[in-house]
Amino acid sequence: QVQLVESGGGLVQAGGSLRLSCATSGRTFSNYAMAWFRQAPGKERDFVAAIYWSADSTYYTDSVKGRFTISRDNAENTVYLQMNSLKPEDTAVYYCAAGSAIYRTKGGYAYWGQGTQVTVSS
Repeated sequence: QVQLVESGGGLVQAGGSLRLSCATSGRTFSNYAMAWFRQAPGKERDFVAAIYWSADSTYYTDSVKGRFTISRDNAENTVYLQMNSLKPEDTAVYYCAAGSAIYRTKGGYAYWGQGTQVTVSS
């Protein structure tokens, strides 16, 4: 059974940092693209960042460039999202996703985690 399990969310003050983790199990994601999305209350689930397991290319939405970094640990089958200089508008549930290629829309991903809440206070 395929599983993506996020962790690392929490409450942080504006300007602070958090690191989210996405642990994968149940199959080999070595040829997959891994992405982070986020969904604020009453809003759509939006693309945040993505990376291929087998390549170093990374992709970000404009609002997080220079503040967030996506990375992976192939040995641990884990993807990370390091979030620095957090802003109140970063508050959302953050989801990890896996798919066959990098897409900036949620429909491109077949596997999803349950989400982890990130709250940034002003």
